[in-house]
Amino acid sequence: MATADPSLARRLGLFDAVVIGLGSMIGAGIFASFAPAAAAAGGGLLIGLLIAAVVAYCNASASAQLAAQYPTSGGTYVYGRERLGEWPGFLAGWSFVIGKTASCAAMALTFAAYAVPAGWQKPVAVIAVIALAGVNYFGVTRTAGLTRLIVAVVLVVLALVIVSGLTGGAAHPANLGNHLFEAGWYGILQSAGLLFFAFAGYARIATMGEEVTNPARTIPRAILTALAIVLVIYVLIAMTVLLVIGPERLAASTAPLVEVVTASGWGWAAVIARVGAAAAALGALLALVAGVGRTSLAMARNRDLPTWLAAVHPKYKVPHHAELALAVVVSVLVLTVDLRGVIGFSSFGVLLYYFVANLSAHTQTGADRRYPKVLQVLGALGCLVLVVTLPLNAILVGVIVLVVGIAYRIIRLRFERRTTTGA
Repeated sequence: MATADPSLARRLGLFDAVVIGLGSMIGAGIFASFAPAAAAAGGGLLIGLLIAAVVAYCNASASAQLAAQYPTSGGTYVYGRERLGEWPGFLAGWSFVIGKTASCAAMALTFAAYAVPAGWQKPVAVIAVIALAGVNYFGVTRTAGLTRLIVAVVLVVLALVIVSGLTGGAAHPANLGNHLFEAGWYGILQSAGLLFFAFAGYARIATMGEEVTNPARTIPRAILTALAIVLVIYVLIAMTVLLVIGPERLAASTAPLVEVVTASGWGWAAVIARVGAAAAALGALLALVAGVGRTSLAMARNRDLPTWLAAVHPKYKVPHHAELALAVVVSVLVLTVDLRGVIGFSSFGVLLYYFVANLSAHTQTGADRRYPKVLQVLGALGCLVLVVTLPLNAILVGVIVLVVGIAYRIIRLRFERRTTTGA
């Protein structure tokens, strides 16, 4: 029988941690967020991408600095509790769980959109969620092993897309220069908020801090290495897609990389691009399930979520109750939500999560400080700016769900006080 809170096993080295970060980010960014960002900013999404990257770097350095001091599962939920108090920690953890649960649904739907015809997409997306929850259930080393394979496939496919787009004769430089500022700065900032969804995968490394070997050294290096690699890939892909199909076609596209290879005369590569997109989405989903499960574990240990979720499997050393519950919730979302609709909501939750991370890192001193405080100030301000420029419906839904979480914790605390007083 599982015990309430034994430690997880430290089995991941630097390479595995970087690969999990890559698998988390690449699937989300390339195949899900570029189209809504183009709808918001046109060609200005390139500027939005750079803004999102700056904010992500600030957040990554804050996360790396905190993870080195607190190498345990839970990420900013733990950091916020330790540095700022229980309520900031709860808000960070709740924001992460709700935002990344939405991301799980988005990745499952992205996989199905590339893998099967329209009528089969939602059932296949549910099957993908259940299957990858099963992979995570049987241990984190299997998670890392499958992610390595997926990342290798995706990188080969992305290289194929870039080569086809830049050598196929369909690239038009005017698609870049003539559209950079057509939506204005509000549109550009909104695209940055949506594209931030694409950079958030490095959080998975920090939330798995209890399973990384030599965490004080490995976690900071893995986070910043994965972020740098992904930024280079994103810029290359964004420029290729904009040059070949332009911002208008990109904004309306459900499979932009397939359109790039087709427009470049490489129609034979369309199937390969679809396989790569499906693999990338699976890689992101795999790492998302692992990250959300471990933050849920940390919150349940402190009774900020039901304590049933704090169980760790005695053999496989994973938070199996949390991951099973997540699979059920994500399956329900897959059957009820639209792919693009969840991206803004996910960004809302994750940006608030990193806002708390920056405030937490700002309080660190002495040997625990690895980066200048100005980075945390810039990161916190950047998170707030990007949150308020997200689509209005994403903000409204995000606020409602935050209030639900706050109400749950208030009720739970009052119940505990009455129980204690009555005893």
